[in-house]
Amino acid sequence: MGVFWFFLATGTAFSIMAWIGVLILIGIVVNNGIVLIDHVNLLRREGLPRHEALVRGGRERMRPILMTAATTILGLIPLCLGTTQVGGDGPAYFPMARAIVGGLAFSTVITLLILPAIYLFFDDLRTWGRDVVRAVGR
Repeated sequence: MGVFWFFLATGTAFSIMAWIGVLILIGIVVNNGIVLIDHVNLLRREGLPRHEALVRGGRERMRPILMTAATTILGLIPLCLGTTQVGGDGPAYFPMARAIVGGLAFSTVITLLILPAIYLFFDDLRTWGRDVVRAVGR
């Protein structure tokens, strides 16, 4: 969604370089999600209740996630503004950079706010499934 809105706002056409940017973006976003969820799971294994583990995990991993997003976005601003082309006469780099910047700005918010809610949903689903299996086994 962030890529779409950023491309719409900047008037950028979707190209092969934009697709490459989306692939790079997927890697960064998945890594941010893993950083958060892995830490929450570690806190739960240490004995913290689910809600406290989510709050503490979000608070403790917010800085690394924001630093990843900020450094990537700030580092790509020159490419977003430039018109440099691959090999001098090949495709331009700016669609790739704009895809990463727009998508990362949007996904960082989603990672920090929506991902914990998704975690709660799937944890409840897992608990419900375990209860159903136990009830059927009786």
